[in-house]
Amino acid sequence: MAFSPDFRSNARTGSMGYAGSLDAGLRAYMLRVYNWMASGLALTGIIALLVANTSLQEVFFHRFATGMGVAVRPTLLGMVAIFAPLAFVLVMSFGVNRLSRQAVQSLFWAFCCAMGVSMANIFMIYTGTSIARVFFIAAGMFAGMSLWGYTTQRSLVGFGSFLMMGLIGLVIAGVVNIFLRSTGLAFLASIVGVFVFTGLAAFDTQRIKLTYQQFAYYEGPEGAAKRSVYDALALYLNFINLFQFLLSFMGVRNNSEN
Repeated sequence: MAFSPDFRSNARTGSMGYAGSLDAGLRAYMLRVYNWMASGLALTGIIALLVANTSLQEVFFHRFATGMGVAVRPTLLGMVAIFAPLAFVLVMSFGVNRLSRQAVQSLFWAFCCAMGVSMANIFMIYTGTSIARVFFIAAGMFAGMSLWGYTTQRSLVGFGSFLMMGLIGLVIAGVVNIFLRSTGLAFLASIVGVFVFTGLAAFDTQRIKLTYQQFAYYEGPEGAAKRSVYDALALYLNFINLFQFLLSFMGVRNNSEN
């Protein structure tokens, strides 16, 4: 009796091998993304501490006591530092198809340094203990939602559209409150901001996972290296915004100028 090859078995084996390779590649890629994000956050924190605790503080910020504690206002260079991260993000966004991997990585590091300078004022306004506490709370919330976004089988596309609407609302509220200076509106925006950026942690994690599965074999190592930096930037921004919104109503302010 003649036996023919079992092509179904071969196809099944090949499919399992492909899936295993894809899973291993995805895990390695996500690890690279999180490493970029964590390294960027570490650099931002180091720069912020350096500016806040050295004579550089006076270059970027004016610090003075008020009845409610310590107030900080940026100098002209401080205003430049505050808007510099936005400039770096725009350059990276518009140059996504033209920038080399080295250029993207250099811009990411420059962006993290600029963010560190712009965030140095939190170490002048809030106590170190409350900053550390809020950081770990934000880290726990972000990690939990990112893990959920990675493991859930539910599509978060519709959820993402809702979050984008919330993000636009936050921007509008922020612009309006520049003129109103309403503490109530600022508090409400902080609560909404926490929900929005907690949700975006899950949404962007799922987006990164699905994008990798879609383009894993269409982009070479150079493209994957660039993409990992952009994906890390998205998660970085989600975490930073979550941390700042939590700090705005959970942080304990310094009571003196010292």
